[in-house]
Amino acid sequence: MALTDTFVKKVKPTAATAGDKHTDGQGLYLHVKQAGKYWRMSYRFDGKQKLLALGVYPAVSLAKARQRRDKARELLADGIDPSTAKRAEKQSASLASANTFELVALEFLATKADSWSPRYAEKWLRGMKKDLFPYVGKLPLATITPPMLLDALRKCEKRGAIESAHTLRQTAGQVFRYGIQTGRCERSPCSDLQGALKPVTTKHMAAILEPVKVGELMRGVEAYQGQPTTRVALALSALLFQRPGNIRQMEWAWVNVEDAMLTIPSQDMKRRKHQKLNGRPHFVPLSSQALAQLAELRPITGHGRYVFPSLLTGERPMSDNTVNVALRRMGYTKDEMSAHGFRATARTLMIERMPGISADVIEAQLAHEKSGPLGSAYDRAEFMDQRRTMMQTWADYLDRLRKGADVIPIRGTA
Repeated sequence: MALTDTFVKKVKPTAATAGDKHTDGQGLYLHVKQAGKYWRMSYRFDGKQKLLALGVYPAVSLAKARQRRDKARELLADGIDPSTAKRAEKQSASLASANTFELVALEFLATKADSWSPRYAEKWLRGMKKDLFPYVGKLPLATITPPMLLDALRKCEKRGAIESAHTLRQTAGQVFRYGIQTGRCERSPCSDLQGALKPVTTKHMAAILEPVKVGELMRGVEAYQGQPTTRVALALSALLFQRPGNIRQMEWAWVNVEDAMLTIPSQDMKRRKHQKLNGRPHFVPLSSQALAQLAELRPITGHGRYVFPSLLTGERPMSDNTVNVALRRMGYTKDEMSAHGFRATARTLMIERMPGISADVIEAQLAHEKSGPLGSAYDRAEFMDQRRTMMQTWADYLDRLRKGADVIPIRGTA
């Protein structure tokens, strides 16, 4: 007699040590023990009596147990051992769980430990944890379709992070490419998403590019009433036009007054990890005006490590937002001028107003990486004469603008 839902629900174990078996038909029975109720199927394969576990009641109902029995009988009809098929299915599921997007991404990240800088690796992982792992992280790599990935990226788009969505499509592509290389998937859905995201509107760093307004800016810097370290940081941002991080993290050990040179170690430059480890330092010739600014500050901070130490503790450099805040106090909005904008100001005015200076020398002083076999050549000492002349000419030009002199193009000789 076949079992019923009511019987399965109410049946109790007896005192029998091995438990009690209640058959349902075609090999299926309910094994009732003190520990619980178990679905089993008895069958023969290749002349041997075998047993297949079909689940535990009530998680697996009577109807579900019968479905699993019928599926096992279909396998038997095809000459397949249900127990072998179940083990293969379990192994496949285990393999899939080990090949999820998140686990493969973390494995890929580990392979980049020696080539990526810790800062870049942290940023890469932070984006994954925030915008991809919560939505596709637990899915096997091979099961993620273009619409599934696009749905995750669209969530990033909806909060206005358009550029981040594009970056995430690229970083996801790295994971899928690694998955293809290691046999976790056969193709990447990222290529199918080309053009699916909103385009990125490039917004340049705010910078003042008109000579008259640059003169006003330099007069504002000279008259700045805040901390003297901040005023000098503003002045050197204009005179040296290096990246804001290199300005605020400047160390006194980098300053050579006798040679009029600031030497930024390779590991402190914006470079790939192998370039940080093996690259040359970045040389910044110091004009007489830059040396005067440093000389003014040395009695104040020269006893410590940093030229611009934090006001809270000399063990750290000033905040990365100090110069920007000072610009706001001077009346410049974030759309008018930024700490990074000093670089654009210098590059634009030197190109437009100092035609005798080579663009390659300007790019070298900006520490812009160039491609090709000469990519790293522009920072060699053989270019230092041109760069020394350029830095002094630039500082003199800023003085002219600050004093309100005629803003005519300078015929530089660098």
